[in-house]
Amino acid sequence: MLSYVLIGLSLALTGVAGLQLMYMFYLDRVDKERKKRIAELERRCRSLTKRLEDAERRIEEQEEVIATLYEEDDDRWADVLDDA
Repeated sequence: MLSYVLIGLSLALTGVAGLQLMYMFYLDRVDKERKKRIAELERRCRSLTKRLEDAERRIEEQEEVIATLYEEDDDRWADVLDDA
């Protein structure tokens, strides 16, 4: 009778060990997927940062062009008012 109890106990412990092993494989797979996702997000972040820097540079260039155009307009108006 004791041997049946011990066999049952050993099978139950083997089952628990198997479940723990499966859970470890699951956690390993989830960890790998998260690392892939983080790498993908980092690549996307670098790409978006580059695009943002380009956009900011273009805005600065456009603001410089607009500023020079308005300076020229002010000079023209000053000339027109002086001639009058």
